[in-house]
Amino acid sequence: MTHTTQKRLFIKTYGCQMNVYDSERMKDVLAPLGYTSVDAPDDADLVLLNTCHIREKATEKVFSELGQLKRMKQSSGGKMLIGVTGCVAQAEGEEIMRRQPAVDLVLGPQAYHKLPEMIARVHRAAKERLETEFEVEEKFDALPSDRQADGPTAFLSVQEGCDKFCSFCVVPYTRGAEFSRPVDAIVAEARSLIRQGVREINLLGQNVNAFHGPAPVLEGGDDWNLAQLIRHLAKIDGLERIRFTTSHPRDMDDDLIAAFGDTPKLMPYLHLPVQAGSDNILKAMNRGHTAEHYIDIIDRIRAVRPDIAITSDFIVGFPGESDADFEDTMKIVERIDYAAAYSFKYSRRPGTPAADMFAQVPEEVKDERLQRLQALIREQQTAFNQSQVGKVLPVLVTGKARNEGQMAGRTPYLQATHFECDEDLTGQIVNVRIEKATLNSVGGQLADVPETVI
Repeated sequence: MTHTTQKRLFIKTYGCQMNVYDSERMKDVLAPLGYTSVDAPDDADLVLLNTCHIREKATEKVFSELGQLKRMKQSSGGKMLIGVTGCVAQAEGEEIMRRQPAVDLVLGPQAYHKLPEMIARVHRAAKERLETEFEVEEKFDALPSDRQADGPTAFLSVQEGCDKFCSFCVVPYTRGAEFSRPVDAIVAEARSLIRQGVREINLLGQNVNAFHGPAPVLEGGDDWNLAQLIRHLAKIDGLERIRFTTSHPRDMDDDLIAAFGDTPKLMPYLHLPVQAGSDNILKAMNRGHTAEHYIDIIDRIRAVRPDIAITSDFIVGFPGESDADFEDTMKIVERIDYAAAYSFKYSRRPGTPAADMFAQVPEEVKDERLQRLQALIREQQTAFNQSQVGKVLPVLVTGKARNEGQMAGRTPYLQATHFECDEDLTGQIVNVRIEKATLNSVGGQLADVPETVI
């Protein structure tokens, strides 16, 4: 039964794309209760903080936000409900309830489907306000099969959790073990999105290339890998582009590498975090691969798709990182030549093995190394964007650009693009002749005839 009373819902999302996806699914779960999204917490009936434990001082930021929301709740006469969801909720649930009594409910990442039940409990003044157990399969089964698309691109969660236990990372503790959705469920969600005008789907998972979901019943039901899933999705009419994120080098198998060469709808873009270029540090991080192994993967992918854009993640100043170790990281960046990369200073995460390691690197050394690394990455990113100047690229138009008379979109390489256009072409794939490039985007003019086939 759908409730007709309109209630205001505000969700603040921290961190990764998985959290962005989860926030969208929470909106879907709450829609039958009459909740509609608003852009600010003021006067909201329900405020949810969808938290991330990866970034530095994540827990402190959540408690700071909760302090402000407590004052808003008091101003509402106690009518506002406050919930904390996501990875901080999973890791710090009991502490949140103890330190901030204004919080009405706490849910871990696997319990979003229980939001309506939890809200009902709160309204009944029941005491069970904490739900942080791992029940991934139940979560996916219980989420609504239809979801509201928001534009021509969409994330689609196919896998959750991680079994890798990198020594710096909290994900295995907050998201649980690796779990993959059945292919039929993924296809049903994809078809629903495509019916709503989605042209590009980004397959999402903490460790997405570890996907091993049950195949369609008509195909025998054995587990499929990510490459098999991608080739299956590529057969769907109306789906023009497929991407996936985030991957681990240990799960970059031969079939997935081959897919970049044999599946035109799989875009020439790969985000493959390496984290460091030193084998000593990679071992201390428990990454399970060497620098040479990582380079070999990239070389093999480029052999089947020479134009592919490679991006990565780096952590500088990991415990025990010497000057020589850091120079190895600089060497791997120079060797790979990235289209872009994210880089961070190491910061301790309570409960992870690295937090208790000796030889923590001084802050000023981390700063100096990060500045050097980021300067090199900016140089490579700018060069990659400039290499597109003069080419005609197919651009998926995502909406209007900030400047009047321009539209915005993405190239196959995920570059932000803007071009002169008075007509609203949102959702279409158009040819754009690239005429200029900066660190963060490329721009140009509509072109009638493609000169570069992607």
